[in-house]
Amino acid sequence: MEKILITTPIYYVNDRPHIGHAYTTIAADVLTRFFRLQGKQVFFLTGTDEHGAKVADTAEKLGKSPKDFCDENSEKFKQVWSSLGIKYDYFIRTTDERHEQAVKKFVDKLKQKGAIYEKEYEGLYCKGCEKFLLEKDLSDGVCPDHQTKPEKISEKNYFFKLEEHLKQVGDLIKDNKIKINPDYANKETIGLLNQNLEDFSISRQKVKWGIDLPFDEKQTVYVWVDALLNYISAIGYGDNDEQFKEWWTDSRTIHLLAKDILKFHAIFWPALLLAGGEKTPDSEFIHGFFTINGQKMSKTLGNVIDPNDLIKQFGVDATRYLLLSQFPFGQDGDIKQEKFIEKYNSDLANGLGNLVARVVTLLAKTENVGTEIDSKVKEVLKSAKDNCNKSMENFEIYEALGEIWKIISFCDGYINETKPWVLVKEDLEKFNGVISNLVYAISEISNLISPFLPETSERIKNQIKEKKSEILFPRI
Repeated sequence: MEKILITTPIYYVNDRPHIGHAYTTIAADVLTRFFRLQGKQVFFLTGTDEHGAKVADTAEKLGKSPKDFCDENSEKFKQVWSSLGIKYDYFIRTTDERHEQAVKKFVDKLKQKGAIYEKEYEGLYCKGCEKFLLEKDLSDGVCPDHQTKPEKISEKNYFFKLEEHLKQVGDLIKDNKIKINPDYANKETIGLLNQNLEDFSISRQKVKWGIDLPFDEKQTVYVWVDALLNYISAIGYGDNDEQFKEWWTDSRTIHLLAKDILKFHAIFWPALLLAGGEKTPDSEFIHGFFTINGQKMSKTLGNVIDPNDLIKQFGVDATRYLLLSQFPFGQDGDIKQEKFIEKYNSDLANGLGNLVARVVTLLAKTENVGTEIDSKVKEVLKSAKDNCNKSMENFEIYEALGEIWKIISFCDGYINETKPWVLVKEDLEKFNGVISNLVYAISEISNLISPFLPETSERIKNQIKEKKSEILFPRI
């Protein structure tokens, strides 16, 4: 039986959970549910990134200790994931003792293997990004993402010998042994590899809120190295060899992430693993950015959308659907808030919900639903099901939903064509045949939507069983 490890990035506790975080995590949940329906074993990992200067500074401004601040904000992510019906297997926190010990073991191994060295370094550091920037990365002298001038830092750090591993990382990517998808992300990674990337720092001298280096307690592990290692600390690296072998060495690893952290995941992370003598990830899927009404999502603009607000307005399953059906997973897209209600009404209330209500209402009028299914109905459903499954295997979540909604459109057309409300009065045998086809179709729809809309899937099955129609999505 195939085993799959699916991960999201771990999210900064400085942020409140927003729809960008929710988008990635819902996608991971959907893929986990889908692969399990295919009979595969899946370990779904998510969590929070809790170290670094930015976290310590924010906590200080709020008059809290860094740990208390992290405890509060990490819990907010857990609460939102629970509200969205997201069922992860493990929630990693980089302040967990287990994680800290794994990080120390890994960096100590790098030291023993001669993969790191100490040197003086001076560079431009953006606290918002928690990373060093080059002059070419700046826009008018400021970080383009945070619109702040980076701080010039001079300190003695430990550096990782990245350059020694770049060719091997590049060969693995070119040979598709590390699959970087979509295609634009693969090309961007190849482009980065051709930019003469230099060795990078794995420690910080003046950042106290972090994990102490095991061989130099005056230094803490650079927050990005600390964060990347969550993918293996959560599954037993350092404390459970059997679990680590099961879910890393012997599993297919799938990292989901946004494109702003591509370099760290597609190049730095495989290089670190190679140096540490471990397997590299099998695939990384990079999705795009949200804009809200044409503008970048930001606290300053006040356009950050809280998933809890969407749940209150639309419900859990509808929120999941509305986020995943905006645009293809992997591409940038713009969300227009006023279109949420329009899409909810057209696709869910008038689409899926209305179809199920019509079929179950008709089902209640007969006791003799047939078992013979029309060949044309079977053909349409098989084609859509095959296309849906194929899309999901390729992480094409938006396209998979499109295939399911094709079945809904087909069923609406089939009802209008066969006119079962007439047949029930004039030809009961034909009526029973039509209803058997429709019940078969909505049963298949309920199976196909279960990774996306798990509550709705169960409600449809119950309505068929009880022959009792209840409104799935009240029109807004």
